[in-house]
Amino acid sequence: MASQTFAETAVNKAKWYRYYDKNGVANISSTVTPAHIRHGYEALDANMQVIQKNRSYNTDQDLKMAHTRAAQARQQEHDNKLKKAYGSSKIATLKRDDLLKNYKKQIALQQQQLKQSQKDRAVFKRQEMEYFRKGQPVPNDLKDRLRYNMQNITNTKKNIESLQTDYRNTQAQYETIINRLKAFE
Repeated sequence: MASQTFAETAVNKAKWYRYYDKNGVANISSTVTPAHIRHGYEALDANMQVIQKNRSYNTDQDLKMAHTRAAQARQQEHDNKLKKAYGSSKIATLKRDDLLKNYKKQIALQQQQLKQSQKDRAVFKRQEMEYFRKGQPVPNDLKDRLRYNMQNITNTKKNIESLQTDYRNTQAQYETIINRLKAFE
């Protein structure tokens, strides 16, 4: 039985390599030459039976695929960094949840500040209306408080929008990271 396996592997090993040139002439050698690669070749066993066929090398196709190979290499490098940084999708999920929880806290705090500023604005506006009703000039400090309050409301709204955008971006970024990590598990 062992001698039969040895014989089968000896027969399946390539002894000769054959290619056909542009004129259709068969060229046979015991090694693969650049001409074999350029034209495509067949690997032959000791009985001159075809073991394997290899297509010709196409430089145009190779150049077209270079961009794809480079993109795959960049993706592989990025994936390796993700594996090193997070280890698993569970760890990335925990980190995402912590970050999103912090964003929610910050948004809630900013919304509380906004509500307080809006309440203060209502109080300041009532005071301003009281001066108008009495026909008295509005004091400069009240005008300043109204202006400062309006700026504070505007800034707080911008902060909330920015935090909400960061929340969505973080969520989307971690979705991609988690999906990539799950692909490896």
